[in-house]
Amino acid sequence: MSRPPLDAAAITSRLDECLEVEFTFIHTEGLSAVLAGMPRERQDFILEWTRRAAATNTELAFQFANRAKEALSEVEPEVVSAWCLHAMDSYDRAGLQAAMAVIRDLDGFLAVGHQRAAGSVFEEAVPVLLPFVQGLEGRRLKIEPGEFAWTDGEVLYLPAIVARLDTRADNFQLFKSIVAHLWAQTRYGTLNVNLPDFFQRFTSTERAQTVFHALETLRLDARIGAELPGLHRRMRALSAALDDPPLVGRWRVAARALERPDAGVEDSLHWLGELYGEQPPPRCYQGQLNPEAAWAARLRRIERDKARLRESLRVIANEIAEGRSDQLPPDRFDVQPPQEQQTGALQVEVTLAEMPLPIPDRVREQLTSILLDLGEIPPEYLTPAGEGEYDPGLIQEQGLKPEDVWAGTYHEEGAYLYNEWDVARQAHKKNWCVLREMDVTPGDPAFYRTTMAKYAGFIRSLRRTFEILRGEDRLLRRQSDGEDIDIDALVEAWGDVHMGLEMTDRLFTRMHKEERNIAVMFMVDMSGSTRGWINDAEREALILLAEALNTLGDRYAIYGFSGWTRKRCEAFRVKDFDDPWGEQVIGRVCGIEPKDYTRMGAPIRHLVQKLKQVEARTKLLVTLSDGKPDDYDLEYRGEYGIEDTRQALFEARREGVHAYCITIDREGQDYLPHMYGAANYTVLDDVAKLPTKISDIYRRITS
Repeated sequence: MSRPPLDAAAITSRLDECLEVEFTFIHTEGLSAVLAGMPRERQDFILEWTRRAAATNTELAFQFANRAKEALSEVEPEVVSAWCLHAMDSYDRAGLQAAMAVIRDLDGFLAVGHQRAAGSVFEEAVPVLLPFVQGLEGRRLKIEPGEFAWTDGEVLYLPAIVARLDTRADNFQLFKSIVAHLWAQTRYGTLNVNLPDFFQRFTSTERAQTVFHALETLRLDARIGAELPGLHRRMRALSAALDDPPLVGRWRVAARALERPDAGVEDSLHWLGELYGEQPPPRCYQGQLNPEAAWAARLRRIERDKARLRESLRVIANEIAEGRSDQLPPDRFDVQPPQEQQTGALQVEVTLAEMPLPIPDRVREQLTSILLDLGEIPPEYLTPAGEGEYDPGLIQEQGLKPEDVWAGTYHEEGAYLYNEWDVARQAHKKNWCVLREMDVTPGDPAFYRTTMAKYAGFIRSLRRTFEILRGEDRLLRRQSDGEDIDIDALVEAWGDVHMGLEMTDRLFTRMHKEERNIAVMFMVDMSGSTRGWINDAEREALILLAEALNTLGDRYAIYGFSGWTRKRCEAFRVKDFDDPWGEQVIGRVCGIEPKDYTRMGAPIRHLVQKLKQVEARTKLLVTLSDGKPDDYDLEYRGEYGIEDTRQALFEARREGVHAYCITIDREGQDYLPHMYGAANYTVLDDVAKLPTKISDIYRRITS
């Protein structure tokens, strides 16, 4: 049974709760009279979204409420919700003027409102698409917004929204397919030909480009099918759903030729001459070409990559010479594809006197980029650069030093951007927090030696305990074979036989050695409130735990976190998963010191992304903290910060990461069950207990 509508007085009261006082009795009376004539369901909808918008800006909320009835008369509520969220996102990015422009341009938004309601939006898709494309073989690509989908070989430019299908999930798959095709252009040589000059041979360069792009799409489809068969099946389904035209006539012949594993861009250029006069069959995921920009970027990249590789080899040559004082630096290196790799693979080995050399990831990326552009590493590229041979501007990577970034106004450049949950809005603020990853400056290792001496007996006991845990056997019951009889199973089977049922053969027990497959991220509070004894206890606890974990063999990482408003969130690398527990990491643990505030949402989201990249059956995020989320920004304190942290932890669980909190905040019982869940936290009543308790807690939550 529907509820009766609210009268004007009740609506005015509801509006007064969320709008500022100056609106009362001046603007809201007329608005209340308009809303009073609507069904209750529509009234509640408008008032709820007005309340959410008021958490961002009251003027924005009032203007939304003033136009919401008009919007609801033209489109469904889902589109109006998207309109309001778009206005709030515009406020976050560019302020009130930009948000008000969205509200005033209702007709313009409604023209694409259905698209935004079901479309895949750039800001939401990129956090998923970027790790996807960077995980593929080839150059490490960037993603930036553009008017249409295209690539210059280094950057994938993507449109603001993809909305050709009915659901958001399908549109995201189309977005992902577009990205895969742009990646394939960079991986399989589409951009390695001077296309602007080649197209000049034809009467219409535009038509030549269109036909060539269709041919390359067929060739790249085959390569994607071999590399990413699951995605390729989805691409074919999307093509069918959007009624892409079938291949007919000579296009089918060309497709068979271009599907050969050895087909290259030269084959597409050959077929361009054959099919120039015929209508090309487009595909929904093929994006566009920008030959002039792509060729110009390739020429710049070739010069830059040569300079950077030769400079890197100069550094390696000098390091080799330093280790062999009786020899001069080598004047040339060689590269050799590994024999086990298939033809066309990008991996190469750098050798010296036919002996392979370990090379940094940076050098490997330079080699990969050169291979993609040239198909080989020319001999002249393998000669180390002379002192001062190249312009430093050509050699140096474009970027900012983490420790210098906060000195200017370019906070977001080179940093990680993360959403933040606004509980009042009941939606994320897009790319709201700016997080930079930094290394901890190593401290005095005397702290480590003092800790080891202070807890020497406890450490020996801890290691024995963890050694037992490493070799722990588990009794498996109801097995079809084993070393002993399962009495409980035998009793049940005997009863089944007397009832005329078939007797089971699972009557044995067997000991099984548990294989631990765990990755743990320790997230350490480095806020200013940890100064003094708390900081010492945290460092001692990490040292004791690391000594135990090195015995156990679990993979673990340690990151500190701190923040100062949304523009300055920081994650401090103490130990990554692949870093050995040695002098360097120990120095960083000793160097952990208090920083600023406890803005937790962005660091949680950042460290969960790192955990996602680790192969492990069980993934844990363990937080060591002394209090609730807090920041210099007053808005973050209280409910807002708690709800953002809770949402970040929910997102972590959705990604398969289990979260646990160890805190010394005696008031933790008030908010931790809401954030972490009833059984996912421990409150210590004495900071001095942290070093000796943390290992016991870890053993309990991982067993």
